[in-house]
Amino acid sequence: MDGQDLIAFASNDYLGLAAEDLVPAVHRAIDTVGWGSGASPLICGHGAIHAELERQLALFEGTDAALLFSSGFAANLGSITALVGRGDAIYSDAKNHASIIDGCRLSGATTFVFPHRDVTSLQGLLEDSSAFRRRLIVTDSLFSMDGNLAPLDKLAELAEQFQAILMVDEAHATGLYGKDGRGVAQHLGAEDGIHLRIGTFSKALGSIGGFVASSQCVVDWLVNRARSYVFSTALPEAAAAAGLESLRLVREEPHRRTRLLERSAHVRSQLRQQNWDLGSASSQIVPLYVGTPQAAVELSTKLRQEGFLLPAIRPPSVPAGESLLRISLTYGHTTDSVDALVSALESHRPRP
Repeated sequence: MDGQDLIAFASNDYLGLAAEDLVPAVHRAIDTVGWGSGASPLICGHGAIHAELERQLALFEGTDAALLFSSGFAANLGSITALVGRGDAIYSDAKNHASIIDGCRLSGATTFVFPHRDVTSLQGLLEDSSAFRRRLIVTDSLFSMDGNLAPLDKLAELAEQFQAILMVDEAHATGLYGKDGRGVAQHLGAEDGIHLRIGTFSKALGSIGGFVASSQCVVDWLVNRARSYVFSTALPEAAAAAGLESLRLVREEPHRRTRLLERSAHVRSQLRQQNWDLGSASSQIVPLYVGTPQAAVELSTKLRQEGFLLPAIRPPSVPAGESLLRISLTYGHTTDSVDALVSALESHRPRP
């Protein structure tokens, strides 16, 4: 940046697939089918590679069916607004992604925001709002700023108890968590209690596009009712080819996620010893809470001068008082680069 070489700790390319590993598959697809899809899926934009990716996604996720969207944002927006509307209720975690928040707003449903990961508060809200026609609990599985996990096992129990729909966005966890890399739901043994799982190819899977994995009935409903699916031009088939290759690599190279999560645990341990406030982070996303926007910008600037890219995260991306620097660790980071960052942070460690 500006002529300076930086080691980037700001990317969501968690498995290190984006730069090289998917390129041959994309080239082969472009040579065969070209680039743009040319239409929305329901007109003529849904090709053979899209269909195969949806089939493989369903197999990977262990669901009846899957549906591709142009982005993870579109998948959340389209799913929420198709599932609930006026006369319905949504229960949304206070730190959910903007795409979930916007879906709640656009749906017309009554939205209750429960404190972050607070199962007791959610139960109280459910008990006090039984008059709604349909109820939807929605949450991220791995929160993109705090780096912590939703209690999906407990949310699944509440959804069953109160006959609510449970929708989980696995954007930052797909490819990383669980025995097969399906996400936090698999990691916590909660898959059977979740009705829709949302994912994206733009994080660990190294490409672009979103998807919903669910029952055939739900997918059929979304095909007809999710406006961000019906009225968006389909992804290029070459992007779908990249998705197929990334799923293959997740299946065949589990050492990528194993090494990344082991390294992440080690880094968190070192930084906590340095007295950094990491909150309840337990993932490859490691927040350094510094409080004010000014403190975040100052620390980001100092680290950039030392050769590291860690942008300051400030309101409105995070609540007031929670400005932070977010370390996004990836499989592509070398041991030397990670050690260098930890060493640099030692010299800026907060005072006890």
